[in-house]
Amino acid sequence: MRERHASRDARRAREFEAFVAGAAGRLLHAATLLTAEAPDANPRARRLLAVALAHTYASWDRLHGEDPYDRARQHLATRFAREAWHRYGVLGAARRRPEGTLGGLSPQERLILVLRLYEGVAEEQTAALLGLPVERVRTICDRATATLLHPRPAPAPPVAAEAKAATP
Repeated sequence: MRERHASRDARRAREFEAFVAGAAGRLLHAATLLTAEAPDANPRARRLLAVALAHTYASWDRLHGEDPYDRARQHLATRFAREAWHRYGVLGAARRRPEGTLGGLSPQERLILVLRLYEGVAEEQTAALLGLPVERVRTICDRATATLLHPRPAPAPPVAAEAKAATP
């Protein structure tokens, strides 16, 4: 009996290691986009990925034909949403905007944009995952895309005040 359990556990570990070898890079990139961290300095993204992979491994035997990548992506998205909620109070409001390409977006906008455009998740699935109406997901995705395509210009530095202060 122990041999059978040991054999099953070893097979499970090999299957999971193969999954991680193939999927971890893309999942880490998605997590990095979500956290809006730099690719070479992304501790929050790595922590999100580790938690998502741990949850996926814990439910590995219960997948029964489900795609483990979908499960890991779901854990990644829900964990990010939960952290954003605790960090900022609401998913849409942020106190300090992170740097990076997606840093100008709210956590909710980043989450929807990454799920819809980077991961290719359908609007209906994204809405179900986040508990939002499909129309709301579509609106947020459109707004986030427009923000990225047409960024607001940065405020001009106060040159006149500096020039005035510099003149005697």
